[in-house]
Amino acid sequence: MARNVKLALIQQKASADIQSNIQKATAAFEEAAQNGAQLIAFAELAFTPFYPQQIPQGDVRKLAEPVPGPTTDIFQELSRKHGVVTIINLFERDGDHTYDSSPVIDADGTLLGVTRMVHILEAPCFHEQHYYTPGPGTPLVFDTRVGKIGVAICYDRHYPEYMRALALQGAELVIVPQAGAVGEWPAGLYEAELQVAAFQNGYFVALCNRVGVEACITFEGKSFVASPAGQVIAQAPALKEAILYAEVDLDELARSHARKHFLKDRRPELYHQWFNEK
Repeated sequence: MARNVKLALIQQKASADIQSNIQKATAAFEEAAQNGAQLIAFAELAFTPFYPQQIPQGDVRKLAEPVPGPTTDIFQELSRKHGVVTIINLFERDGDHTYDSSPVIDADGTLLGVTRMVHILEAPCFHEQHYYTPGPGTPLVFDTRVGKIGVAICYDRHYPEYMRALALQGAELVIVPQAGAVGEWPAGLYEAELQVAAFQNGYFVALCNRVGVEACITFEGKSFVASPAGQVIAQAPALKEAILYAEVDLDELARSHARKHFLKDRRPELYHQWFNEK
């Protein structure tokens, strides 16, 4: 029997009104669930402004929330109600540290864990090192009702080591909560980077991007899903709110070049000496 999973990526704008953002997100969740989605994912910091656009003037911990906490409570209840696996992304506070975090919620409403972004960017309009503590690099993959789900938050997707680690930990589908701007990549590279990652590692990749004009960034949207054959199989429009649906067959993974060849022909006994980094 085919292991088909229907995905829904919620591509929406975020205003300064967090409660309004949450209400819009829950309405989109309900719509996606009613349309048969088995896994629903949201973009990076989907329910708040994208804080790192500006260097903070005060204590950023006041902007963050605990996990579990009010937002995870909402989506745990929705997941339980509809039997849907859910990946959200938010600004997390844990003690004195703050993180760019993706809680992963199983279809019975269980909070399976949280992936925290590992690599932290500092660039114009992306002042993330002022906001985020680097994550510990675990857990990266979660065993959910629909399959083994990995998470690569935004900047982490640029690191081949990270994307390979997801495969070695058994990921069948990788969710990428993203905050990507218009003009950030040369034409075609936005999709190509993750098409190659999906091909080399033998999993599906589903990138969910922000959309809308904010303080100093216009977020592009164009969320997409790439197959282990390296093909884009679904893509949302640019600059518009949308729910992107895609159906993936996890049985396809066994037929991929990565699963048949690349992963089993690795030479890890050599890699340690190549990457003896301090």
